[in-house]
Amino acid sequence: MLYNQSLYEINTRIWLRRFDQGIIKSTLNDVPNSYWDDLAKKGMDYIWLMGIWKTCNSVIDRCCFEEGLKKSYDRALKGWKREDVVGSPYAIDVYEINPELGNHKSLLELKSRLNKKGIKLILDFVPNHFSADTRLIKTNPGIFISVDKELFKRDSHTYYQPNQNEQKYFAHGRDPFFPAWQDTIQINIFSKEARKFLINTLLALTKICDGVRCDMSMLLLNNVFNNTWGGVLGKNGFDKHESEFWTEAISEVKNERADFLFIAEAYWDLEYDLQQIGFDFTYDKKLTDRLKYAPVKEIHDHLLADNNYQKKSLRFIENHDEERAAAILGKEKSKAAAVIISTIQGMRFYYDGQFEGKKIKLPVQLGREPEEQQNNVLKDFYNKLLTITSHEIFNRGKWILLKPEPSLDNNSTFLNILSWIWSFKDEKRLIVVNYSETLSTCRIKLDVRGYQEDFLIKDLLNDQSYMRSAEEVYNSGLYIELKPFQSHIFSF
Repeated sequence: MLYNQSLYEINTRIWLRRFDQGIIKSTLNDVPNSYWDDLAKKGMDYIWLMGIWKTCNSVIDRCCFEEGLKKSYDRALKGWKREDVVGSPYAIDVYEINPELGNHKSLLELKSRLNKKGIKLILDFVPNHFSADTRLIKTNPGIFISVDKELFKRDSHTYYQPNQNEQKYFAHGRDPFFPAWQDTIQINIFSKEARKFLINTLLALTKICDGVRCDMSMLLLNNVFNNTWGGVLGKNGFDKHESEFWTEAISEVKNERADFLFIAEAYWDLEYDLQQIGFDFTYDKKLTDRLKYAPVKEIHDHLLADNNYQKKSLRFIENHDEERAAAILGKEKSKAAAVIISTIQGMRFYYDGQFEGKKIKLPVQLGREPEEQQNNVLKDFYNKLLTITSHEIFNRGKWILLKPEPSLDNNSTFLNILSWIWSFKDEKRLIVVNYSETLSTCRIKLDVRGYQEDFLIKDLLNDQSYMRSAEEVYNSGLYIELKPFQSHIFSF
């Protein structure tokens, strides 16, 4: 497996509207080949079509207009209307494509188109819950957490009665640190029936995509699930399961299709645990947060983690859950952060609109996006960065974290600089980033034994070339001077 590849996330329901012809709504079939060709040129190996599954419109009015959500709509989309609210894509009815986006055939055709271009298709898998109004309540009620009337009356926020004519009560899906999600129903992962149902769902997905991004994956770990629901399940005769669901599921799916990719949305320092039980990649939210707020030393130390762990980490500065990088970091810092996540080990993860400098974080319940002016400076920057990082050295090379040293003037600004090097065959790429608001200098010692005494070093990011002394670079180090949040990507 090539670990250092690139993933591009698309908010499908929003994005597809860009291709509409007047009142005629576009489907997946209507996206021109040129769009996918452009992403292939940018080095995207995987496309994640977020939010393509069928949802239940019946939950929108009762679940999608609480005050907090309406305020988020106000911030994102001035003058929004009722019809702009289409519900959460994570409150799934069933794993059938939303008919407004296409059908089973159009999804298969899209996968074929992408695969021919060397791109693989990633779709959502939401193992913790379904929509509160899913049809599965009638056909497969045993896969959900059911409760008695007494518990429902005691906590009608966490538990609900789907049908007023039936004395049946279920739990809403939840994260233990937050109130229950009113538009969902909780799956009982300690139920053999539920596990079989979810594994069969995954096996079916292997026929229509190349991998899944698994929503809130850590919620299904036995200890987490037991801490969240153990008291309720104990009354119903469900004990903590001996084996992890993910161990069973990933093993069975990989036996069917070894190249099927499992990506975990994961938090709470459980990323390593999820990698150990079979996930190919896990979110690296800690790096995202450190790039926003932490001192450079914390970022450097973060990159000292075990190489195998880093290779399986998903590196990003924005996605549909995060604030837009251009808004929260600003233009120059977001460029520096992009250089970092694009040139370290792990899967590089980008979000639709990131390359154009979009600043508005859109709630997932909205089905219409505001018009935003394209930032041509950021667009040109990403075009250049992605052209550079599409070279095979960033996929196949060996990565080493470096430690900048004080320059001759012996000031402490060298602590503001991050640096690492890629080596492959007879080529090298040296990355240097001043991740601070201060002009900073340093020296970086490089092993240039065998190079001519005066050798050429090219800055691919800034279109500059320099002649340097091999003896000086080896013994004293390459002298670096960078303005705030500026970067070099050297080839030598």
